[in-house]
Amino acid sequence: MGKKLVHTPEGVRDIYGDEKEKKTIVERLLHERITAYGYRDIQTPTFEFFDVFSKEVGTTPSRELYKFFDKEGNTLVLRPDFTPSIARCAAKYFMEENVPIRFCYQGNTFTNTSDLQGKLKEVTQMGAELIGDDSVQADAEMIAMTIEALYHAGLSDFQISVGNLEYFKGICAEAGLDEETELELREYISGKNYFGAEELLERTHVDKKDKELLLKVSDLFGTVQILEEAKEAASNKRSRHAVERLEKVYQVLCDYGVEKYVSFDLGMLSKYNYYTGIIFKGYTYGIGDAIVKGGRYDKLLTRFGKDSAAIGFVIVVDDLLAAMGRQDVVITGMDAPVKMYYTEANFKEKLQKAKSLRMAGKKVELLHE
Repeated sequence: MGKKLVHTPEGVRDIYGDEKEKKTIVERLLHERITAYGYRDIQTPTFEFFDVFSKEVGTTPSRELYKFFDKEGNTLVLRPDFTPSIARCAAKYFMEENVPIRFCYQGNTFTNTSDLQGKLKEVTQMGAELIGDDSVQADAEMIAMTIEALYHAGLSDFQISVGNLEYFKGICAEAGLDEETELELREYISGKNYFGAEELLERTHVDKKDKELLLKVSDLFGTVQILEEAKEAASNKRSRHAVERLEKVYQVLCDYGVEKYVSFDLGMLSKYNYYTGIIFKGYTYGIGDAIVKGGRYDKLLTRFGKDSAAIGFVIVVDDLLAAMGRQDVVITGMDAPVKMYYTEANFKEKLQKAKSLRMAGKKVELLHE
């Protein structure tokens, strides 16, 4: 029993020493850029009612949630992601607000996955949500702010890949797929299971032209030039509008001067079904998964009673730090404390010296000789 007490369960870990100090500095730097855009901190509970993260909301699958009961028998859940919590909170306290609301947050999320593959079950996330603005400028603000925050934290080699779910949905609608089939196909394509996708489309007797286009979607990625190809590939109005939206967002990103960090991917889909339009992910070297995930979720707040457009993103801080470590990024502000030794005789004198150094912003560690 004693040996077990000093270990952590699988999928969680202790963070201490230099690593924790680096994490604190990076969180502060990310926060500085996000708040510079007028976003204000919000804190939601670590656990919520199960319904906030239910299948209808379109968040993490029920089997991957940490569920437990309170004394009254209500099913509670440790939050697997922040967006539904923020949506619930915005609907509750800002029901009558008609001007855009800007929130930012940080905290830990919990996902009970069994296929870990080195992934943590508890991760720190920092993100922002812009509620009540459905404009192209709002889309671009989110992406530009993400880029500036990562750069400010010390990362310089990264790419934000931008897509639009409406493009895929337009093709699905033209092919006559029902919602259930669309979601199943989405799962196959986002999981890069093209055999599964092909089989599903054969089973549903989709027209040959639509089938080819749905399978080709995952090849439509690259620089801004890919948008022209995507427009030519899909003739339906909904998909073409989706590409036109991306072109407009790109123009605004050029105004911000951040376009060199941006690429496009029309086959980008998400496991979160609450996303409705623009969707984006951030990638860098040294880590396989996306370090940033974001997108527009214009229908999510209506589930909590407020009809409002919204877009948000989250930076996975632990993955960002792992990538920075592998890229040998130097994190500035890592000042080791000054060690000051004292004896019983000179303690008062050394204490005064330590106090004045601390007042000047230095870190001082008092040690007995």
